[in-house]
Amino acid sequence: MIRSTDAQYCTRRCSTILDVNAPVTSHATARRSELFDQLVSLFLAEGFAHLTLDTIAARLRCSKSTLYTLASSKDQLVGGATVHYFKSMTTQVENAVAEVDGTRNRITTYLTAVGAALESASEQFMTDLASLESARSVYERNTAIAARRVQELISEGVASGEVRDVHAAFVGDVASSVMVRIQTREVFRLTGLSDGDAYLELAKLLTAGIGA
Repeated sequence: MIRSTDAQYCTRRCSTILDVNAPVTSHATARRSELFDQLVSLFLAEGFAHLTLDTIAARLRCSKSTLYTLASSKDQLVGGATVHYFKSMTTQVENAVAEVDGTRNRITTYLTAVGAALESASEQFMTDLASLESARSVYERNTAIAARRVQELISEGVASGEVRDVHAAFVGDVASSVMVRIQTREVFRLTGLSDGDAYLELAKLLTAGIGA
């Protein structure tokens, strides 16, 4: 959900999780990325609260010592995997936006792509994510960045005359409020909508509101 220009946050946030200053070979870097891909797939499918490091190592068919090259504890491992997940989402979402023209199409594409990416996450993962501070804070930060991105898209549309002359900051703030409620699971508790479906509905609401 973040843009490439905000990717440095992920490095800052996880400097205690991943030793970003340590010299590594291209093979080691590729192996770390592969392991995080596998971790993300496992966590998205099953959650992580119930998994021990022994279980994770067995499921990934690696040793615990290999996991300790990624993080010094399970919580940090989960935090690193969460960052990896959102960084991958960034690429998917921004690539999708780059393929379309027009403010409404870009907003729809942005929020729809976010929703589609979140649909890959099981309910157990989202529940566990909300319960662990290190992982939850990554989601919170990315939600805030995504809200600013939506406001930016609206502002660009107003400036170019593509959409109605709405108050971009206000509309962006409304979008941000909804996105925070999605992230904190309040929307799910009150409506039963998954995070992904909620983003799809938000896209419909916003684009209808700013239409001519």
